[in-house]
Amino acid sequence: MDQSTQLLLILVVLLVLFLLAVIVFVLFSVFMKRKNSLLREQIETEKRYERAIAETQIEIREETLRNISWELHDNIGQLLTLAKIKAQNVEGGEEMLEVAETIGTGLNELRALSKSINPEAINEQSLIYSLEQEISRFNRLKFLSADYELLGDAVTIDSKVEIVLFRIVQEFMANTMKHSKASKLEVKVQFKADALEITALDDGVGFDSEKLLEKGIGLSNIDKRAELIGADAKISSIPGIGTQLKLIYPLE
Repeated sequence: MDQSTQLLLILVVLLVLFLLAVIVFVLFSVFMKRKNSLLREQIETEKRYERAIAETQIEIREETLRNISWELHDNIGQLLTLAKIKAQNVEGGEEMLEVAETIGTGLNELRALSKSINPEAINEQSLIYSLEQEISRFNRLKFLSADYELLGDAVTIDSKVEIVLFRIVQEFMANTMKHSKASKLEVKVQFKADALEITALDDGVGFDSEKLLEKGIGLSNIDKRAELIGADAKISSIPGIGTQLKLIYPLE
């Protein structure tokens, strides 16, 4: 092989190496750009998720405060008014005992409300406890008769997911109270092998399913909340029969 051929061969090898280096550099640049883009998308998704969780927490507190205001007016106010009337008409020891019991009941209610209004307490409450408290509150308000049933062995769920699940059920219950004219509400929580299934059912006036698309019905956010945590929420209703929410969250 003469010198010119060797030189040409060296140039070809160098050119190939240079092209390979360029290709590697381009591929690496594309990879890093894609990686950074994915990281930015992930960060934005996490920010949106955190914002959604924060907004949900605020809505839970607002709904709780509305319920508390009703309790103060309709329940505790009546208890203390009754205590006042009895105190005004007291004549003997037995009457005084009744006054003390009535006031004691009112004080217990105030303590329960004080705990439920505490933001830290709201955040630390589990899904099961929060649902039990909500059912108890409905029964104290006496707007309707509310029943609660827990089936299966409870498993630990991410606290942020629990907040969203509770808000979905709370929103359904709030609409039951405001619009359904129901006399009964049933909530069943069932832990299955692969999913948590929550069913809420009222015996109210119901509505045409197409009205779910109307903003005024107050249920438009349920699908969005369910999608946020990878859950499935279905609302079915029959006019004159009632409305049902079926919420399924897959368990890992």
